[in-house]
Amino acid sequence: MSPSVNTGNMSKLKVQRGALVEYANVDNPLELYFEFNPSSITRTRSVTVQTGGAPGSRGGYDFADESEIHRVAQGVTVNAESFTVKILLDATDRMNSGDEDAIEKGVQPELDLIRSMIEPKSQDNEGARTLAALGEGDNRAFSTQQYASVLLFKWGVQVLPVFMTQAQFDVKAWLPNLVPYRAEATLTLQIIESNNPFYREELRRQFSAAESISGA
Repeated sequence: MSPSVNTGNMSKLKVQRGALVEYANVDNPLELYFEFNPSSITRTRSVTVQTGGAPGSRGGYDFADESEIHRVAQGVTVNAESFTVKILLDATDRMNSGDEDAIEKGVQPELDLIRSMIEPKSQDNEGARTLAALGEGDNRAFSTQQYASVLLFKWGVQVLPVFMTQAQFDVKAWLPNLVPYRAEATLTLQIIESNNPFYREELRRQFSAAESISGA
């Protein structure tokens, strides 16, 4: 899908918008360009602290100076960061401009696209991909690997590899044919914090920005 269809941006203003793009070796990866940039983004980073039951070790092990930091942090695990994005999907501008697809389908294609992003998929030896739930008959589902989509959340200078762990829709308005033309989508995404090029670059950007203001 082209950005002009997904965003509904009918103005002549050139603005940078966020996007959620499937990272896949296929001809037509799924792409969602935010119609309006999210009204809010809530990011959550948490640390799990598991210390021994010895007296004086509540909340972390004892230490005398900076050289013993590794001892203090025993049993401490940094959890993968997750964040929630709320976006508005609205076909009103496209409908008012005479877009026939919008008049007929509203934002149903965008809702279906998001659902397809969270559905597991399978891929055969020839590279053809399909939703795993469809099955392929003759026990083919057991001979092909099913996998969740890896997505790239693009926001300004950040390109974060993520899994979509939850998608929630709140439909606000329907066309006469009961097709939704305005809806709010709440997407929960978990960052893939592994040795991949996107996360490595994000770490470099993050530490560079943090060090630039340290001691300022």
